[in-house]
Amino acid sequence: MSAVFSRPRHYLVLALLLLAGGALMVQAVYLHTLRTQFLKGQGDARALRTVSINAHRGMLLDRNGEPLAISAPVDSVWVVPEDFRKARQRWPELAHALGLDPTQLSATVAARADTKFAYLRRAVPPEMADAALALKLPGVYRQRGYRRYYPLAEAAGHVVGYTDIDDHGQGGLEAAYDGHLRGTPGKERIVLDARRQRVALLETIAPPRPGKDLRLSIDRRIQYLAYRELKAAVLRHKAASGMAVMLDVASGEVLAMVNQPTFNPNDRADQDPDRRRNRAVTDPFEPGSTIKPFTVAAALAHRSFDPHRVIDTSPGYLRVARHTVRDVHNYGALDMAGVIRKSSNVGAVQIGLSMTPAQMWESFARFGFGVPTSTGFPGEASGLLRAAQSWRQVEQVTMAFGYGVSGTALQLARAYAALASGGLLRPVSFLAVPASEQPAGERALPADVAAEVNAMLEGVVGPGGTATKAAIAGYRVAGKTGTTHIAAGGSYDRRRYLATFAGFAPVSNPRLVLLVSLRDPQGAYYGGEVAAPVFQSVMAGALRMLGVAPDALPAAPLIPPTPAATPNLLQAAERRL
Repeated sequence: MSAVFSRPRHYLVLALLLLAGGALMVQAVYLHTLRTQFLKGQGDARALRTVSINAHRGMLLDRNGEPLAISAPVDSVWVVPEDFRKARQRWPELAHALGLDPTQLSATVAARADTKFAYLRRAVPPEMADAALALKLPGVYRQRGYRRYYPLAEAAGHVVGYTDIDDHGQGGLEAAYDGHLRGTPGKERIVLDARRQRVALLETIAPPRPGKDLRLSIDRRIQYLAYRELKAAVLRHKAASGMAVMLDVASGEVLAMVNQPTFNPNDRADQDPDRRRNRAVTDPFEPGSTIKPFTVAAALAHRSFDPHRVIDTSPGYLRVARHTVRDVHNYGALDMAGVIRKSSNVGAVQIGLSMTPAQMWESFARFGFGVPTSTGFPGEASGLLRAAQSWRQVEQVTMAFGYGVSGTALQLARAYAALASGGLLRPVSFLAVPASEQPAGERALPADVAAEVNAMLEGVVGPGGTATKAAIAGYRVAGKTGTTHIAAGGSYDRRRYLATFAGFAPVSNPRLVLLVSLRDPQGAYYGGEVAAPVFQSVMAGALRMLGVAPDALPAAPLIPPTPAATPNLLQAAERRL
């Protein structure tokens, strides 16, 4: 009886197995024919990824091709929080490998718990990322990128600038030319394993395009020299800050630009905005007596003042309306050259008042005061030169010796370069200018007037001038000192000074212009005492570096000719031979 009933069950089980096998076969055929693309897509979604390939920025080079900013490869370590939490007991190992505090790592992951991505540490050396991934923790990955490195560090931080964590320009020339320097990322398709680690490259969809290199006008040798000498002077005089700018007279190129205090662009922790500000471009100041050559130049150009006229500066002060203009000493009778040499405020006022406000404004404007230099440097200030129609007499008086008008260190250096070039105002450039493309410039002053003013400026550095410490052995030097009270709270603080010297060399064929300025020096505060020695050190070194021939070598002593040998002496010599 049991055999009879077992046979139907046997056939039923067999039928069910055959039905199930048939269903599997039908499903297999269905999946491999009609659902092929769907399944392939699902598999690819789990194993294939299209990822970005970072492209490095172009290099910033100095005028001689030496690097000022380069991009070095770095890695960023990141996690998928959901996967990473599976190995919580081993988090301290990863924290140690990445140089992190375990508490900090836990807080980072907790803050991104609901996301698929969390950076643990960015821009680390590749060997540190290797150590982190060698732990083989779930959900830990790396991302290749680049970090900017600046060989001159704080010596060129203000002019070169810096980048952020994403390698985008944030200051200086890095920001000004970010579009030129920044590369274009590429794309590639890769295969991932079950741990989401890269196992193979399938194809490169678009190769990365590196950024373009940029050759700057900066000479790294002169840049470092200026940085070293300015820093030493700021420390020596306990000044609050300082700045220096050197230009090439013929091309308008910026060969060096330094500031104190400074910052190290390699250190992203140094975020003090006061230290990162390029004062030479962003901070206008009243030039004081360094404006006097332009007052004299304006009077000579407009023929409003006889250059040979004797100016009586006695008794050392002059009343104008309800204001008194004073000199440091009573210089008595001075000609125009004497006014420049002794830096007489009283003499400068009399020369300035010989012109109309419109004439004086026009002359200052021709030298670039009141407008930015249009270099494209971020944050460049325009300075102040009010319209002549708004001047009162006292304003014209104070402008004659450098108050009530303002400009940046770069603007003032450019104006002195115009004097040095025979009256031609050239555009300023932070990029290297080929010799074939040197700008002709615009006529700011007749050449003969510029020559007269330059001769007066040479007297400032000579005996009896206010800047004898700017003299350079073997070279003729011209320039002007400036010692200005600093305005604070709507009035001038008589205890605070800005000490400045601007000049050029060699006078016979001017090649370089240099402006040096120190703010709030302690003790000595005159431009000739504080700024002129910095000028001397930097200018002397730069002239030698560039191989500029001296133009003031002492005459060689005359050596009397050696008497011709007598025949008897010649015969004796021949016998000895």
